[in-house]
Amino acid sequence: MNLIMLGPPGGGKGTYSSRISENYGIPHIAMGDILRREVNEGSDLGKKVEEYMEKGELAPDELVNEVAKKRLSEPDCEAGFILDGYPRTLTQAKALDKVTDTDLVINLEISEEVIIERLANRRICKECGAIYNLKSMPPEEEGVCDECGGELYQREDDKPKVIRKRLGEYRKQSEPLIDYYREKNLVEDIVAQEERPIEEMMEEIYAAIKKAKPNKGS
Repeated sequence: MNLIMLGPPGGGKGTYSSRISENYGIPHIAMGDILRREVNEGSDLGKKVEEYMEKGELAPDELVNEVAKKRLSEPDCEAGFILDGYPRTLTQAKALDKVTDTDLVINLEISEEVIIERLANRRICKECGAIYNLKSMPPEEEGVCDECGGELYQREDDKPKVIRKRLGEYRKQSEPLIDYYREKNLVEDIVAQEERPIEEMMEEIYAAIKKAKPNKGS
């Protein structure tokens, strides 16, 4: 089963993708993590990606497509995968179509107000990367990581003004992408309201996956 998870920043893509990965035994491929891995490994692709990262720019579609193609060719993707953070543009989606079939696109819908509140309350450990939420999952001691005792901080792009800008950019990029997959009858919209328990959300996502018919060979 080849899946794509779409949704705005702070929409829970990573959380839901990880659950799907564990339940179905398919890799959760987060493009941001893959790009960073290439950089850390010092590969030719990684060196090219690093040039853009150092300038604070997004890597171009052609380069991201190359990284995605390389990752999807690895043996653990033979039974399927779930993509998180890729494709981001229509160009990337069309490039993906040339590499493999897509069985289902899960589109998370969540209000801007909920996202801003969620991200504005997010804190991350400087040492181990553990994630907390001051409202829903606070640390035992304010400003201190439960896991390693490291200092918790707020990312610059988790501040309300920056979040609104990120959401605007996401909408601009995602609308044609969602329309593209909707025309192929591949999109399942999942409303991610703040008050809905994650177990309830996962039940709806699993039901959508069961309804989707895998393409031949996936």
